[in-house]
Amino acid sequence: MTASVDRTDMIVVRSVGWNDAAAVALREKMEEEMSARYADRFAAKPDYLPRGMNVEPESVAYTGVAYAGPDLPVGHAALRRLGVDLELKRMFVAPSHRGAGVARVLLDAVEDAARALGGSRIILHTGDRQPDAVRVYEREGYVPIPLFPPYERLEGSHCFEKSLL
Repeated sequence: MTASVDRTDMIVVRSVGWNDAAAVALREKMEEEMSARYADRFAAKPDYLPRGMNVEPESVAYTGVAYAGPDLPVGHAALRRLGVDLELKRMFVAPSHRGAGVARVLLDAVEDAARALGGSRIILHTGDRQPDAVRVYEREGYVPIPLFPPYERLEGSHCFEKSLL
């Protein structure tokens, strides 16, 4: 029998600026992965992504980068203001560190930041080709909600929320 070891104590999330080099590099890796996962949809419909999917830096209220060790960025998450809500954006864990608790540590940091910003809930969007992400969100207490703009126009959308109260 193999014992499970919780290595989340080795993951540290640092609050950084949106343009932090590690944050930018992780978002680029996420973009590459998502472009490959949804390539057929992009090819069939060049305007597949609605404009609201872009994150304007001035709308970002928090950006966190997870580190495994002092110099190894392995995860990214941000919060943007969307009206009265805070929306989780660009949640990403490097493939090399998936299943190691990085997502849980990132979500804890995001939720703490949202509370500090006065948020009462976090909303998010993910896609049907990201079943691992759906499982993480559900495991961490996020519940499905109706699609919210602009995602109602995006095939395969899933939206979730988590109350912070």
